[in-house]
Amino acid sequence: MSNLVLMRHGQSVWNKQNLFTGFKDVELTEEGREEAHAAGRELKDKDIAFDQVFTSTLKRAIETTEIALTESGQKYLIDDMIKHDDLRERDYGDLVGLNKAETAEKFGADQVHIWRRSYDVPPPGGESLQMVVENRVRPYYETHIKPLLDAGQTILIGAHGNTLRAMLIILGEHTPDTINSAEIPTGKPLYFDV
Repeated sequence: MSNLVLMRHGQSVWNKQNLFTGFKDVELTEEGREEAHAAGRELKDKDIAFDQVFTSTLKRAIETTEIALTESGQKYLIDDMIKHDDLRERDYGDLVGLNKAETAEKFGADQVHIWRRSYDVPPPGGESLQMVVENRVRPYYETHIKPLLDAGQTILIGAHGNTLRAMLIILGEHTPDTINSAEIPTGKPLYFDV
């Protein structure tokens, strides 16, 4: 049995402003940094030692992961952290930078909910969760992460809400039919035995 920890980045500036973020590279808020410190303290309390760490290439995920590793006493892992575009947030396309509430007023709450939470309907110009799973996260996981887990290593993935929702499908924790109910809290580690 191997241990896998999934951790969404702490609150970002655009999370706080209720904006669609996607690939936009935005900073953490002070609250987001504190969430990352709290995650690190939790990891330390659980005495989890990682063999390898993966993050997306977006700075909100990188900074959260670095803070959590430092707080947990594993700062030495930062230099060898593997960053990859396949672990980035889902591309929200034409919605990036738009306020979620205002977008719901313009297009209707039901339509925006479909764009945000359905499995196979992409937002205009963007990616569906299915595309994130099948085109990016599953191939990356199968090639680079699963072999390490199969070898008994303990792995941390610091990424984004939709990256981690994709992981929940890949791990069999959710199906395409149930994933829309999955809420991934910011800066809170999720633990799995795989």
